[in-house]
Amino acid sequence: MTTIIKEADLIESVADALQYISYFHPMDYIRALGAAYEAEQSPAAKDAIAQILTNSRMCAEGHRPICQDTGIVTVFVKWGMQCQLDVDRSLQDVIDEGVRRAYLHPENRLRASILKDPAFGRVNTKDNTPCVLNVEMVPGHHVEVAVAAKGGGSENKSKFKMLNPSDSIVDWVLEMVPQMGAGWCPPGMLGIGIGGTAEKAMTLAKESLMGDIDMAQLKARGPQTDIERLRVEIFDKVNALGIGAQGLGGLATILDVKILDYPTHAASKPVAMIPNCAATRHAHFHLDGSGPAYLPVPDLNEWPDVQWAPSKESIRVDLDTLTPEVVATWKPGDRLLLNGKMLTGRDAAHKRIQDMLSKGEPLPVDFKGRVIYYVGPVDPVRDEVVGPAGPTTATRMDKFTRMMLEQTGLLAMVGKAERGPAAIEAIRDAKSAYLMAVGGAAYLVARAIKGAKVVGFADLGMEAIYEFDVQDMPVTVAVDATGTSVHNTGPLVWREKIARERLLETA
Repeated sequence: MTTIIKEADLIESVADALQYISYFHPMDYIRALGAAYEAEQSPAAKDAIAQILTNSRMCAEGHRPICQDTGIVTVFVKWGMQCQLDVDRSLQDVIDEGVRRAYLHPENRLRASILKDPAFGRVNTKDNTPCVLNVEMVPGHHVEVAVAAKGGGSENKSKFKMLNPSDSIVDWVLEMVPQMGAGWCPPGMLGIGIGGTAEKAMTLAKESLMGDIDMAQLKARGPQTDIERLRVEIFDKVNALGIGAQGLGGLATILDVKILDYPTHAASKPVAMIPNCAATRHAHFHLDGSGPAYLPVPDLNEWPDVQWAPSKESIRVDLDTLTPEVVATWKPGDRLLLNGKMLTGRDAAHKRIQDMLSKGEPLPVDFKGRVIYYVGPVDPVRDEVVGPAGPTTATRMDKFTRMMLEQTGLLAMVGKAERGPAAIEAIRDAKSAYLMAVGGAAYLVARAIKGAKVVGFADLGMEAIYEFDVQDMPVTVAVDATGTSVHNTGPLVWREKIARERLLETA
């Protein structure tokens, strides 16, 4: 007997699932992050995790996105061969309609980040389509669908290598993870695919991230297979690197390692690794012809009782009267609360500024003595001033940093994750500073924004230059005026501390 899957049911199920994952973390992640918060000893990392947990609960209550980067949609479909879709268009078109409806939902509009013509024009499709679709035909009378929304910051840190058959997978992972920096917003998960061909390994790595976090249970019962032993070994050794939450140094860099493998050629050992960030988003649903699937609302009582508040040591900063002399007093690791007006700008805006300066054209706004925030906010709904507005990865602006500091008079920058050597050198030479906001706390950050208006490059949409009026926006001094970076010093301290403690445990 054939099961008829209605087009409308599939579209509605995809749209509902994507809305759901935009504001509900998977509960396995929340439980694991809550445990990491309790165990964390690094004050900076503990504060960052507290912001992520507080943000998560706020989003669950308010049905607003966990992160301003609402991701590129990946869909895995296992289609029962006794099922028929009652439609005369492609499965890609049907699922894309579900994506479109989710991202244009008027009560929770999600950020459209997908660009067509990626090598040249890079034009936004306006509705976050198309998704990346993976389909497997399987026996059965039903359809299983897994949807995920993957942010660019973590997707950009994906790694792949064709290892020699005798090469160590663990050694390669331990070489790659420090190179990933903190732009993938740890603590999160590592998905690893082993075998097949190059593209198969990457798909396996992505698909592995659809599984539940179960490292604590695995370690409690003990690994029983080679893959489980590999998961535990990688988990322990990566966390021993001391990278920690947001790369600030600490005990919890990853919460789990997921691995899928597949037979491969005798001459090959393809290995792919894809991280999932603190805004991990995925859901699974089942269609059997009886109607659309709706996911159950989680119990808010299951969230850890963590309510982030600024530390007593936080320094309030008036952006409207900020001077180079004040910036020079900031020390790495200082926690600041920003107040006043600051500008925004990210990749497209920086590129346009560079082009205009090279032509001697006037900029639409004066950056002299100002602070810029690397952000592309979600559109506001209801009475919001701005939608979720967490930081984007700062390293993408590294190549523009010297230009901005020397040619525009910019005073300081706010973003997420570390800065590269060239940017740090430019910051030191200009006696500037780089401030880090927590990735994965976009709704919490947005609550500090009391006013927002576009002041330049309106045609760039979410990449336009805004002027935000902020009140007690929390940031940490990540690079000070001397060029000292907490993303270099913090993990080193905690790597040594973890090594000493483990040595004492085995003594």
